[in-house]
Amino acid sequence: MIKLNVQKISGREDVLPLVEGAKGISLSTGETCGAWAAVGGVGTFSAVNADSYDSSGNVIPQIYRGKSRKDRRRELVEYAVSGGIAQAKIARERSNGKGRIHMNALWEMGASEEVITRILEGAKGCIHGIVSGAGMPYGLADIAAKFGVYYYPIVSSARAFSALFRRSFKKCVELLGGVVYEDPWLAGGHNGLSNAENPQEQIDPYLRIVALRKTMREFGLDTLPIIIAGGVWWLSEWEDYIDNSEVGRVAFQFGTRPILVTENPVAKAWQPVLMSLKRGDVKLTTLSPTGFYSSAINNKMLSDLIARQDRQAPISENSDFSIKVFGHSIKVDPSFVQKVQHWKDQGFDTPMRTPDNTLVFVTKEQSQQILDDQRGCCCCLSECRFSSWSQRLGSTGKIPDPRSFCIQKALQAVAHGGDLQHNLMFAGHSAYRFAEDPFYENNFIPTTQQLIDKILTGY
Repeated sequence: MIKLNVQKISGREDVLPLVEGAKGISLSTGETCGAWAAVGGVGTFSAVNADSYDSSGNVIPQIYRGKSRKDRRRELVEYAVSGGIAQAKIARERSNGKGRIHMNALWEMGASEEVITRILEGAKGCIHGIVSGAGMPYGLADIAAKFGVYYYPIVSSARAFSALFRRSFKKCVELLGGVVYEDPWLAGGHNGLSNAENPQEQIDPYLRIVALRKTMREFGLDTLPIIIAGGVWWLSEWEDYIDNSEVGRVAFQFGTRPILVTENPVAKAWQPVLMSLKRGDVKLTTLSPTGFYSSAINNKMLSDLIARQDRQAPISENSDFSIKVFGHSIKVDPSFVQKVQHWKDQGFDTPMRTPDNTLVFVTKEQSQQILDDQRGCCCCLSECRFSSWSQRLGSTGKIPDPRSFCIQKALQAVAHGGDLQHNLMFAGHSAYRFAEDPFYENNFIPTTQQLIDKILTGY
């Protein structure tokens, strides 16, 4: 057994420093959160377009009927608020008054501050902490202060935390519950790599965590926990971080492993895919419409998008080689004549302009689907490069990027019975370990209690 003492987390003294990592749309629910808290840990439900239910307990499909983006945005907010409140109340009921219940909200999701605020208003007493990342959540402290709940920023570097603290968090230190260090090379979903960092050159997380603790100590935050996220599978591999004076107080977040628990609604559907993964099958890419790096399982959807990046030809005003794009002639670098013909011979005969002054080649069917998805944008992000939506300006002013995808559509589908090969499957880079870990032999899916009991053994 690993020696893991209970800690004070979000105002409670007897909490196991084991945290459920949130997994986006409808994968971290009130059921999974409540079950994790009931064991004495920190459960986390996702407030990113969470499911709400009708009077019979059936999931209400999130269908958008508004004719304008403005109308669909209001529909999205109402779905998000009602879903978040529903999941918070379920989590509280399932927790049996134990552990802590946290809400995770993507800071760059559409209308994030309104959604977070209204969920907290509608689920008073259910939520003990707000966790937020994928962007710089400068307004997080103000929201926490308004409701008297703790807040937990997700960062991937000491530099990011320093900027947040100096600009905002120093005004509300008493409710800063801890800092989530999410390793950008190991964690699933959106990752906090900066433009100065090489995605191919992984840095030892120990060095980055020690740097984060050093910065926190400069601000007088020595007693706050650093919640280590990304790559955490067996605690025995992280034993050197426990009771380590350089690292300080720590907790551990598990994001990928809780996909396979009986309380998770996608466990049975995702199990065959997860159990077939090999090392390297989770890819770190720049394909997300958020513009952030993100890590997902390399299924048919992802591999098609990666291949699409290679079918690009630069636009060149000084060329004699022109191509018709939706009825308009656009000049293309003449050195790409043979490549363009090859792509067309393969069926990728429809060029679409990108914001980077290139043409990308797709099939007619893909082009129509891209246009349909862009027109149907429901404004799920604060800014979307795929649809060129901006909640601040109405438009980013850039050409919609056909090399990306509608993230709302892909995540809703993968969480609600959609094709697992043609929708987005976020996962951490340790997901291949499902197939190697004896705990999951014979297609075993544990309860949350069984999983935490196993985690506490260290293996």
